[in-house]
Amino acid sequence: MAISKAQAIAFIRKNPIGFGCGALCVALAVAMYYRSDMVPASDAELEQQSAEAERLASNLKNATQLQEQLDAMIAAGKQVEARLVHPGDLAKNQQYFFKLEAETGTKVDCNQLTLPAEKDRKTLYLSVPYSVKVRGDYSQILSFLRRLESGTHYCRVLNATLTSGAAAMGEASDGALSLNLNLELLGQP
Repeated sequence: MAISKAQAIAFIRKNPIGFGCGALCVALAVAMYYRSDMVPASDAELEQQSAEAERLASNLKNATQLQEQLDAMIAAGKQVEARLVHPGDLAKNQQYFFKLEAETGTKVDCNQLTLPAEKDRKTLYLSVPYSVKVRGDYSQILSFLRRLESGTHYCRVLNATLTSGAAAMGEASDGALSLNLNLELLGQP
């Protein structure tokens, strides 16, 4: 039984809502079929944008005191810079040890050793090596070490040898102690 064109138009005019719903369902089914391959890509994009939104929200939450933290880091950097030695300024660097000598009452002999090669340096800062000989009594030597440890420059003692008597300094023995130090001061290249 074939339906003529006139009969189909009459049926559509008689049932417009039913025909409209049926046509809409067919159109949606076709659209869903052609767009079904886009669902995984859309899900992946949603996941990516959600992760980015969480990261940005976390950044906003952590950025509330960012300026204060930056100011604190800049101040700490300036404090570190103030405590660095400059390897080319040999007289000023040795003056540091002579100042410790005057403050503690010890006798100090210091020599700046050869700097490491530029290619061997692995850090932002430079280690400036020294060989220091200190002579004095026990309390003077301890005072020298304490002042060296808490002094104006960052110091790392690599090797220390304590001997009794002044034979290590080439003088007559008078009961004093001699301390030989190999140390490094933190420097700016």
